[in-house]
Amino acid sequence: MEQKKFDLNSIIGFALIFGILIFIMYQNQPDPKVVAAEKAQKELLIREAKAKELEQKTVAKATVAVATTGDSTQLAQLQKTLGNFAYSATLPSAKAGVTTIENDLVKLTIANKGGYIVEATLKQFEKFKKGSGQLVQLVKDNNANLNVQLLTSDNRTLNSKDLYFEPTLTKVGADQILSMKLKAGANEFLEYKYILKPNDYMIGFDIRSQGLKKVLNTAKPLDLEWNLKTYRNEKSVSYEDRYTLLYFEYGDEKFDYVGDGKDKEEIPENVKYIAFKQHFFSTILLTNTPFAKSSLKSTKLVLDEKVDTTFTKQFKANIPLAFTNGELDHKMSWYFGPTDYKTLKEYDKNLDKIIPLGWGIFGWINKFIFIPLFGFLSSYIAYGIAIIVFTILIKIAMSPITFKSFLSQAKMKVLRPEITELGEKFKKDPMKKQQETMKLYNKAGVNPMAGCIPALIQLPFMYASFQFFPSAFELRQKSFLWADDLSSFDEIIRLPFYIPFYGNHISLFPVLASIAIFFYMKMTSGDQQMAAPQQEGMPDMAKMMKIMIYVSPIMMLFFFNSYGAGLSLYNFISNLITIGIMIVIKRYFIDSDKIHAQIQENKLKEPKKQGKFQKKLQEVMEQAEAQKAQQKKK
Repeated sequence: MEQKKFDLNSIIGFALIFGILIFIMYQNQPDPKVVAAEKAQKELLIREAKAKELEQKTVAKATVAVATTGDSTQLAQLQKTLGNFAYSATLPSAKAGVTTIENDLVKLTIANKGGYIVEATLKQFEKFKKGSGQLVQLVKDNNANLNVQLLTSDNRTLNSKDLYFEPTLTKVGADQILSMKLKAGANEFLEYKYILKPNDYMIGFDIRSQGLKKVLNTAKPLDLEWNLKTYRNEKSVSYEDRYTLLYFEYGDEKFDYVGDGKDKEEIPENVKYIAFKQHFFSTILLTNTPFAKSSLKSTKLVLDEKVDTTFTKQFKANIPLAFTNGELDHKMSWYFGPTDYKTLKEYDKNLDKIIPLGWGIFGWINKFIFIPLFGFLSSYIAYGIAIIVFTILIKIAMSPITFKSFLSQAKMKVLRPEITELGEKFKKDPMKKQQETMKLYNKAGVNPMAGCIPALIQLPFMYASFQFFPSAFELRQKSFLWADDLSSFDEIIRLPFYIPFYGNHISLFPVLASIAIFFYMKMTSGDQQMAAPQQEGMPDMAKMMKIMIYVSPIMMLFFFNSYGAGLSLYNFISNLITIGIMIVIKRYFIDSDKIHAQIQENKLKEPKKQGKFQKKLQEVMEQAEAQKAQQKKK
């Protein structure tokens, strides 16, 4: 019995799809696990932290003593250490205290010591899962700090985070304004001003100084240090870590991010905003006047997901604050809120660029097709049903392309006996066989590339879906069937052990998607193999593709297991619909006898003018044939 073989175009189509899946897996794969961090570096950090803590306690004890007793000896001692800023120790605010401002969306707690935000709570979102009772806190328990390194005119280096600010809370209309002043005298101070509006995630944040021309060394900019260790907020720490990155806008609307890994750094110039982006929540610092050269660092903290389960990344930003006429005056804003495309887009500050929707055509598909369409559907129906309807509409829109692909396969299948005959006739002359095959295609009006082009058109939509669903904030903690969170994996069985590259759980939607992929490839492989004979000089692709029928579903099973259930659901429904469309097209639209009759009729007509690609290919083959003939003469 004659062995079934693939036509070249089908092989190219499957190879492209397989290649793009490998590319997607490579782009999204987690970093290799690191067994242990460097012990010497950890010990050094611990020693430095203890030394700094001891120094801070000493200054704090003296500050409290001055504030409570007015001890002039202690004040004199502080003046030796703090210079003019010892004045701040004489104020009632020179003690551990906090001020809270909040609206319906966020709650911020600002400490007297350091004057920066020590707690930032998002009041409408829960961590891990719906009903957990734990609100998302982007800042808490000293995971963040803000510090201005003060270089004084008498050659001292002070850190604002170690000093006490005086709080003053006022209201202007519905806006809450909190002024935190680090004082060097009654009218000499460094001020942090926080402005919180109703129903807004964006907080105004200004840094300015007054009367410090003689107190500070204004010859060079001060260094603003902003650090944040990002808390885990989602069910899968490795999945959340994958999408936790430090983004920034710089120059003329240029965007970039600090690479993912251990101690990665970028030093951009003219920075407009710095985004400490987590998977679904972000902390973003924006400035009206671009920062000069800034140092941005990112350190991966999830080295072993079985152990590192609390934090995902350590972000650090060192920003220069330039003086204007001897004083600081920087107007900025701080965003504490969801990494949601619609929310960020409304601010019209390019903040939506931190959401990875893909570059080029992939981003366009997401921005102009996927996001508007899914947003419309999900506003009327439940999210799980919206994904199904969304998938159906996309597949229906793609059905003409699918039809052309199957029609091309059917034509190639009809031509197969004649192509086989040419293969036998020119068995000893592969070049002549290729030339005659191209002539046959031209006479029959068949384009051998027609089966490949539809696959190429569909690939951008497939890749765009891999960017869209992991970034869809609206899927977070939305349930469907057995999945309690469409933005995370739909675990049905917890395994007592870890499987490399798979995890310690079984998700059902990836299993269903893999089964659907298997049956789709199984159903289409027969026709594709019958479309054209094995090409001379090529490996036995038929055997290779038979292996792919089993390898591809397994590969997808591993790939989707730790991904969000929404993406797995989309791929499951997508493959089911493709199978259905394929059955309908084959049963009701493709008639092999009619196609054969049409091809025979086309042969009697004058051959169509060759396309540029076919013409060029034939010229190349003719040149090769001529060279071969010359070599034989020699």
